[in-house]
Amino acid sequence: MTGIVGVILAGGTARRMGGGDKGRLDLGGTSLLAEVIRRLTPQCDALVLNANGAAGRFADLGLEVVADSIADHPGPLAGILAGMDHAAQRGASHIVSAAADTPFLPPDLVPRLQEAAKASGLPIALAATRQRDRLQPHPTFGLWPVALREDLRTALGNGMAKVRHWAGQHGATLAEFPHQPRDPFFNVNTPEDLAIARLHWSELTR
Repeated sequence: MTGIVGVILAGGTARRMGGGDKGRLDLGGTSLLAEVIRRLTPQCDALVLNANGAAGRFADLGLEVVADSIADHPGPLAGILAGMDHAAQRGASHIVSAAADTPFLPPDLVPRLQEAAKASGLPIALAATRQRDRLQPHPTFGLWPVALREDLRTALGNGMAKVRHWAGQHGATLAEFPHQPRDPFFNVNTPEDLAIARLHWSELTR
């Protein structure tokens, strides 16, 4: 597979954090989003940010901002579609999506998703960790073929909301990532989560 565009999903409303751009929260000398960018950049041929509203507020990041084409913040699938549309314009074959509030994402996310898709022969690969003897998918972290973008557009128009549901309709495999010593897909949804993330960050950087 060639032409991977990384798409950082930051189009949500962050209601549980009181609104605003959750990815801008301070982790301990850097933001959640800055760390996601640092980890994902070397894994992709290009990187864009999916966010809604005034794109200029992200000008300092040096990333192109692509907004949802579907109104009313329907969720991560809309961000995946926005990324697919951008990738299609670049002539890229796939995107890899990642959430903006997950600062510990794996440094080998992209190659392991690619390997899982190739080994399974399925078009979509989702990240997963093993918990209580079963694989727990993290569907906002996935490898998506741009060729499915019109199908996704139609599905969203028909009210599709669940990432796993749409992925399952086309065939999706799971790429397993180690859950220890910390969950690489830990995401910050609440002030309590942010405190945990800051503790993890201090342990990593001390």
